[in-house]
Amino acid sequence: MTSHQFGPFGITTGLDSSPESLAAALAAEELGYPAIWLSGGRLPGLQTIVDLVGATTSINFVSGILSVDQYRAEDVSTTYASVEASAPGRFTVGLGGAHGPRPLATLNTFLDALDGVPQERRLLAALGPRMLELARDRSAGAYPFLITPSYSAQARTVLGPDKLLAVSHLVVVETDAERARAIARNTIGFFPRLPGYAASLKRQGFTDAELEQLPDHLIDALAAWGTPADVKAKLSEHLDAGADHVAINVITGVTGPQPIEQWRALAGTLLE
Repeated sequence: MTSHQFGPFGITTGLDSSPESLAAALAAEELGYPAIWLSGGRLPGLQTIVDLVGATTSINFVSGILSVDQYRAEDVSTTYASVEASAPGRFTVGLGGAHGPRPLATLNTFLDALDGVPQERRLLAALGPRMLELARDRSAGAYPFLITPSYSAQARTVLGPDKLLAVSHLVVVETDAERARAIARNTIGFFPRLPGYAASLKRQGFTDAELEQLPDHLIDALAAWGTPADVKAKLSEHLDAGADHVAINVITGVTGPQPIEQWRALAGTLLE
């Protein structure tokens, strides 16, 4: 395994520069989480990264992920340099989101233009074997989402022993099985409609029928739920399979404030 500053468990969430988001980042830091992975789909702009780092003192931030279809390499490099100057080592650039017919070529071109961001401070949102190879060859490692522990083991084989493998995993802090699975199913159900995720899930052994029906065993494979101890046991399967870090993506089934209470409920078990 590679050594890194993220520890075994961190947080995946969407934040902006609002007072509520800055307070949530501070709360995560005070709880002891070592890293926040910023959901790229919700990130309103690169200034958010600067604002979050400036509002905290020690927690690490990773853009998980910045879509290369939405941001210019020059702007990402400038943001990285700004944060590195004021808070060295606290921002890692996570990239992905290359759509179109040649995603690997698109990412390679972007990486070629990413001046000033050293390879050890880049990560790629990699799912398929060729993207994992690119992450191995041109970044510090990979940050996959919606994968099973068995696939973590396969990803580790591709990456080799010295690259970071950080997994984003859905978490529902709920002990009622029916309710927990319903919350997870509502989130997971969107992803099989996306070609990249559908292909990834099929590589993991799920059938077309399972991707359409979302049976309980599929939900249980892709989301951790139950007590904090249950959640830790499930997430630890990724660590046992070769992952270095698991970023918990807490979902509650409602749109609203950051799930700070759930982070707090999990912290005593995950961070002990």
